[in-house]
Amino acid sequence: MKFASLKNETPDGQLVLVSRDGKFAVVVPELASSLLDAMQRWDVVAPGLQQRYEALNAGELSDTFAFQPTACGAPLPRCPQWLDASAFLNHGRLMEQAFNTPPIPDFDTIPVMYQGASDDFLGPTQDVPLPSEQDGIDFEGEFGVVVGAVPMAATPEQALACVRLVVQINDWSLRALGPREMKSGFGFLQAKPSTSFAPIAVTPDELGAAWRDGRVQMPLHVLWNGERFGEPHGGEMNFSFGELVAHAARSRKLTPGSIVGSGTVSNSARSAGSACISERRVIEKIDLGDIKTGFMKFGDRVRMQAKYDDGREGPFGVIDQRVVAPN
Repeated sequence: MKFASLKNETPDGQLVLVSRDGKFAVVVPELASSLLDAMQRWDVVAPGLQQRYEALNAGELSDTFAFQPTACGAPLPRCPQWLDASAFLNHGRLMEQAFNTPPIPDFDTIPVMYQGASDDFLGPTQDVPLPSEQDGIDFEGEFGVVVGAVPMAATPEQALACVRLVVQINDWSLRALGPREMKSGFGFLQAKPSTSFAPIAVTPDELGAAWRDGRVQMPLHVLWNGERFGEPHGGEMNFSFGELVAHAARSRKLTPGSIVGSGTVSNSARSAGSACISERRVIEKIDLGDIKTGFMKFGDRVRMQAKYDDGREGPFGVIDQRVVAPN
């Protein structure tokens, strides 16, 4: 199934089912008022949603309308918890090499993860107001999963079975603020503004063979101001989503609708490019001895779209956003 949330006067938006080809949508208020509502009652509403989805794709519904991604907020405009990892170890190793920092103990065996703000996610085409260009404005292309109820101390296999939806993410960062917050021992706060999402969340079966080993087996194509920035592949993720969700649930349960992110998609091959500016900067430092690329300026745009390996457009839709000065 494919879901989106139309912006309306409510904080959670209007849930719609989106056709497999992304052209049509239908509201389902008799089944769930919002995607968060559906997540919290998944076992009850999923069969009815599946029936409506099949009817939508078969052209059997009379109340459909053209799907407009620009009318969407994030699939979950808010959620109980947002947890983001760094599951592509190449990204972290590049940072260590560039800045000669000591390696994190157990980096290869225990995921690193932070808890971000989950009360104000951004939609796919929404302008992104940020305080200052001096803060080091950076995008971060990622994948993520939305889970049902996850019991405390779930195994990776049990945790993977709790995945309900897969999403595409731009986890904005303010790089100039991060080092001080990391040194404090309390983690990110100001360095992590509201996170953005592609318009459509999908059940894992919609990905077909591109959902394998608890990973999104698709490249994430990134353009900055219309120029190619990279298309790193999600299959190179070192920790699976099952392992990430299990790590998050090690000492507490996760409630339905919680989101777990992969962290910046990163590949060891330089030819893949990058999904964040910070990684390109450290590669320049390593390969050229000097950083040449600056961070984003007001008016800059970033576009992200996952695609299948054969070049077909992916099921999540497009994130296409502009950074702007605060009102």
